[in-house]
Amino acid sequence: MVLSGAGDALGYRNQRWEYCPSGPQIHAELAQLGGLGGIQAAPPDWPVSDDTVLHLATAEALATGERGTDLGRGKGGTDPGGTSQLRPGEPAGYRIPFNPSATGCGAAMRSMAIGLRYPRPTELPTLIRISVESGRMTHHHPTGYLGALASALFTAYAVRGLSLAQWGAGLLQTLPLAQTYVRDAGIDTQPNLDAWGYFPQKWTCGAWPKDMAPPRFPSPYGPAERDGVYQTFSLEGWAGRSGHDAPMIAYDALLGAGDCWDELCSRAMFHGGDSDSTGVIAGCCWGLAHGLAGVPEGNHRHLEYRHRMEAAADRIHALAWGESAP
Repeated sequence: MVLSGAGDALGYRNQRWEYCPSGPQIHAELAQLGGLGGIQAAPPDWPVSDDTVLHLATAEALATGERGTDLGRGKGGTDPGGTSQLRPGEPAGYRIPFNPSATGCGAAMRSMAIGLRYPRPTELPTLIRISVESGRMTHHHPTGYLGALASALFTAYAVRGLSLAQWGAGLLQTLPLAQTYVRDAGIDTQPNLDAWGYFPQKWTCGAWPKDMAPPRFPSPYGPAERDGVYQTFSLEGWAGRSGHDAPMIAYDALLGAGDCWDELCSRAMFHGGDSDSTGVIAGCCWGLAHGLAGVPEGNHRHLEYRHRMEAAADRIHALAWGESAP
């Protein structure tokens, strides 16, 4: 939870880097700041974005079943339209109509906590149901809500210590199960099935492992080259903005970073595009594997909402593993 927030704050830089189209420019500005070790990720200069606010709200809901308090942060373009159609207290009031434009990453960047809560292989049907239904509360389009499934699933894989090389294949094997769930749920079935193909098609065309083969990266693969490759992932030219490519870029970065936080940030948080959304996903999964080892203290020690993140994580851990929360 903490490093998801750190990845968000670093990629966001109070909107300055979130909307920067150039990875080389971000890296040049980072060098002027003294690198990662020179950053104190705390307000007012380094707040978390709406990505962490929504991820924390999801985590608190999973941990308590209660509505979280307003944390005062802006929302992405699809979220307000989606939430305005919710009908709290009514039967199926959490469902909104299919939206052909709801392809953004807002569901993907808030769903890692679902994988923390339901990490076991036996809980896969529950993880699918909750990630799909919570995702399409705001992003009722497969490209949007399957991003929630990918983020939750990858987090569950990280909790279980599953080899990174297996994650891409695992997602592709899970998509038919998710499609069956959506078909059986019977909500706007045909529009969902008609729009289904884009997400698996983009993931199938990626250069990452699908059968535990080593990842294939271009050479060289620095900030400029990554910007070009990430553009090919994107739906509308803004890398990481959509439900399919936010977890895609995070996965690409995790495969290339190994146990090096600096390299993860270089690939996931400091690229041209929606760098806070890719950073929040990558930071969460990397933290599950490596903890705070090698992370400059300034990147996380005074992070906005850190204590709330820790408290939500403790409660989720207790629920997931049958232990008493501290």
